[in-house]
Amino acid sequence: MAAQEDPDKKGGVWVLDQQLDQPIDVEAKKVKETNIHKNCSSMMLLQFAFQSLGVVYGDLGTSPLYVFYNIFPDGVDDKEDVIGALSVIIWSLTFVPLLKYVFIVCRANDNGQGGTFALYSLLCRHAKIKSVPNQDVTDEEVTTFSRSTFGEKSFAARIKRGLEKHEFLQNMLLILVLIGSCMVIGDGILTPAISVLSAVGGMNVNHKGISKEMVVLFAVVILVLLFIMQQYGTGKVWWLFAPIVLLWLLLIGGIGIFNIKKYDSSILKAFSPVYIYRYFKRRGRPGWESLGGIMLSINGTETLFADLNHFPVLSIQIAFTVVVFPCLLLAYCGQAAYLMKNSNNMDRAFYQSVPDTIYWPVYVIAIAAAIVASQSTITATFSLIKQALSLGCFPRVKVIYTSRHRHQIYIPDVNWILMILCISVTAGFNQKTQIGNAAGTAVVIVMLVTTFLMTLVMILVWRVHWILVLLFTSLSLLVEGPYLSAVLLKVDEGGWAPLVIATAFFIVMYVWNYGTVRRYDIEMHSKVSMAWIIGLGPSLGLVRVPGIVLVYSELASGVPRIFSHFITNLPAIHSVVIFVCVKYLPVCTVPEEERFFVKRIGPNNFHMFRCFVRYGYKDDHGKDDDFEEKLFDSLFMFLRLESLMEASSDTDDVSSILDQQAFESREIPFDNNVSIPFSNADLTISSVETMTITLEDMSLNASRALTMSHRTSINAETEMNQIEFLHNCKDAGVVHMMGNTIVRARRDSNFMKRIVIDYLYSFLRKICRGNSVLFFVPQESLLNVGQILYV
Repeated sequence: MAAQEDPDKKGGVWVLDQQLDQPIDVEAKKVKETNIHKNCSSMMLLQFAFQSLGVVYGDLGTSPLYVFYNIFPDGVDDKEDVIGALSVIIWSLTFVPLLKYVFIVCRANDNGQGGTFALYSLLCRHAKIKSVPNQDVTDEEVTTFSRSTFGEKSFAARIKRGLEKHEFLQNMLLILVLIGSCMVIGDGILTPAISVLSAVGGMNVNHKGISKEMVVLFAVVILVLLFIMQQYGTGKVWWLFAPIVLLWLLLIGGIGIFNIKKYDSSILKAFSPVYIYRYFKRRGRPGWESLGGIMLSINGTETLFADLNHFPVLSIQIAFTVVVFPCLLLAYCGQAAYLMKNSNNMDRAFYQSVPDTIYWPVYVIAIAAAIVASQSTITATFSLIKQALSLGCFPRVKVIYTSRHRHQIYIPDVNWILMILCISVTAGFNQKTQIGNAAGTAVVIVMLVTTFLMTLVMILVWRVHWILVLLFTSLSLLVEGPYLSAVLLKVDEGGWAPLVIATAFFIVMYVWNYGTVRRYDIEMHSKVSMAWIIGLGPSLGLVRVPGIVLVYSELASGVPRIFSHFITNLPAIHSVVIFVCVKYLPVCTVPEEERFFVKRIGPNNFHMFRCFVRYGYKDDHGKDDDFEEKLFDSLFMFLRLESLMEASSDTDDVSSILDQQAFESREIPFDNNVSIPFSNADLTISSVETMTITLEDMSLNASRALTMSHRTSINAETEMNQIEFLHNCKDAGVVHMMGNTIVRARRDSNFMKRIVIDYLYSFLRKICRGNSVLFFVPQESLLNVGQILYV
């Protein structure tokens, strides 16, 4: 059995095992970090900026529909409060979306991927803090790459050592990531509810006979249709998203200009931050509580980061600074100018401020923009769950790629859960203020999590000076801290909803991660030494029957327990054994040419190999429907390269001997200025001896060349024999051996651990998908080996 001990204290068996089962080569373990948008023309950047409007800014762009009503649900007593609230909105939009996210956080994307798990993946590649599997020393030879080196006394080095040394800090970091991710899922439920409900609410502005129940019913119908359409993808209509959002932004910006001129242009003095101070001083606690409503003005900022979708950061910045930011400012200023003269119309401030001549076109476009915004949050939720699934933090669920070229995914199980919860929130709360309080709670918690993760990214990845890191963190907390305190004051007024939703998803994600890590640790400690397998001889002490067996596991070295369990209970095994090690790396994607790597285990006559299969959290398993064929292609390529390497080794041996002779001949001293007496007889004898030696060397070199040629032909013959042998075994049949593992808590475990392992984790394993489905294994070729692991 494998033990975690100091290599210096281990004996010869451990040394032999390391020689037999060496880690993968350095050249093979590197995964390139690619950025497909490094060189973009100006026209291409403008095109990306236009497309990003429909994918990234839909959520943020529809916030003017419901912000002012959530700030003043009971109306306005003093018109100066409108100016103060507008001033807070203006500076919140300036600091959080513009300065923090668009110009700083978006630069921390993982090859185009954003969100909390993307930041976590960046950190895992620059420090050994990954709490999910692949944490064994031998596994690090496969999954460790792109790790920065620091000066021993640098601030970054001290932070890195502290994180790597304390398992508690690593666990806390993982919990922080899971909390942020669960809040994003909660936002994916709440944002469609409040966006669609607010957009649809305009139908009874001029038609008082339409009841609130009819408005809610219409919103529910739209949401149901939206979630049903997810299974068909947006590949055929996605090109409409950007024009819809652009038209919407231009409309609300134009309406804002119209209202400023018509009602009160003095509202522009809200750009002075002095009015923020006056606002809080005048209103006191109610003003502080109104921050929960003001928070909605930056709702969608986290979706902005999560929905980068391989847009260049510069295009995101262009779209926001040129279109989104000015239009939002004009829209809020226009509504505030309208409210200065019509403070009693707070309930539907947006629709009341729309001119009657364009009311219904604006209403239709508002619903379309709300649907686009909802689609953005749903897409961000699917993307986040796919990342969590690949990093071992979510149960295995079915992931369907609805558009391969745009990497759009659809997760049926999650989609129906989101639909049920979204409809429940819409119909259950029945008021925009309660849904707004819930959405504000989710948004501010996600922002705080992003702040803490960005602090570590700036230290470990960007290596920013600690003073700049302190400045970023302090300013972020200075803005987001008051927002958090405000939304917590409204927990009983709807703010509890995201907390309950996030708690449920957090339990699922943490229990799955905890059980997976414990199971992996047990498998690591119970694996069999490769030296023991080699000691059984070429037949492994069994009858080798024609065929190939693929043994799946997550181990990068040693023999998995399911294989040793199998050969100790059955007297036969296939002629060729391939241990398939499937790894999910903390990277966005693994290039196709670097996905499969093969090495030999033991002597040639054992016919044993290990194949490493590596995926990133964005990679599509559906592209590997010919998984078996790709694996064997990699195996045959390995055999050819191995033969070439052996032939090259023989050539290098001959070349080294000839080089040594040439080097020795060059060591003979010769000086033209030295006079050496000799006769013609001596010269003749010397010449004959030189000629004799040269002929002997030529004969020796020719003999070595013939020997080398003979060895090369032998290697070629051996290569053909091995490839033919593998083809015959493949024709005889391929069996996929997988573990059907039952995980149980030990008898001495405490009550909580028994509940988590024996009930929660076991239930999640029963309802999730098996590995055989992920790798398209035919049922007739599947061999499940049952085992019980006590953790």
